Amino acid sequence: MGQQCSQKCCGEQNQPGGLAEQFPPVKRETEETADNDREIDMNTLMDMGNGSSTAMPSYFDRELGELNHLKSKLASQSGQHPPFEFKTGAVYTGQWKGHMRHGMGIQKWSDGTTYEGQWKENKAEGKGRFVHSDGDMYIGEWKGNVAHGKGIYYHKGLTTYEGDWLNDLQEGYGVETWDEGSRYEGLFRGGQKEGVGMYFWPDGAEYRGTWDGNSINGVGTYTGSDGRWFKGKWHDSVIHGTGKYVWQDGREYAGQYMFDKKEGFGIFVWPDGRKYEGFWQRGKQHGVGKYTTTDGVSKTANWKDGKRTEDLS
Repeated sequence: MGQQCSQKCCGEQNQPGGLAEQFPPVKRETEETADNDREIDMNTLMDMGNGSSTAMPSYFDRELGELNHLKSKLASQSGQHPPFEFKTGAVYTGQWKGHMRHGMGIQKWSDGTTYEGQWKENKAEGKGRFVHSDGDMYIGEWKGNVAHGKGIYYHKGLTTYEGDWLNDLQEGYGVETWDEGSRYEGLFRGGQKEGVGMYFWPDGAEYRGTWDGNSINGVGTYTGSDGRWFKGKWHDSVIHGTGKYVWQDGREYAGQYMFDKKEGFGIFVWPDGRKYEGFWQRGKQHGVGKYTTTDGVSKTANWKDGKRTEDLS
């Protein structure tokens, strides 16, 4: 097949993980501490893959040398001919234009790989089906021996990609599904998820937002199957920047994050009316902050590692 993704790779090689075992149970808060668990590390929830391709010599080029030697012998022959066996063991059955495979034809290689479809002057061009010896399969449009246009790639036992292709790589809009039920719908560029896209887990959790370099990057919203959600900025599939996180029990945090931890200024509110407004470091209250009790009394204090160390007012 082609030299890139349709040759032997279709994005992710590993299956995404589920959410249920990734999130720890919600802990009851003390008066002074907020939720200090990691919020959402998408890298532990899903393996994005790296969008790399497996570079291999194109199957279609293997017999070109022999075909060129037959140029004078077959120059005047065109149309349908009996099956032709190459010295490599490959067999072509179909239409010819002189010494070139041209029109509809089927080629079977000695390892069991097959291509069935349209040819143009010795190249796969038009519509065709390519089946690898291990069962992986691409069905769709071709140009110059590579997947180009609309097509579906079945990565046996792992993923299926259906969508746009450019020069043998996913490019444009596509849908990639995993056998265990996860699904990505959105934009691809150069074989990687890039642009706006949605990712759905089997348990009902989902992410909707921007991607870059096959990872969640930019602005997006994650909604967990248990009802928790985060809306804000991401970097390399973790919360990074400003955003708002709401837990299913009513707790809320709005403020700054750094690599999935509260960092900088933020406001944490409990369902019973308690509130902390101030600075954070590595997920804990750290620096100057104002704490409001359930009866509305507010105190400003210095904090260190989630503990009040000195009352300022």
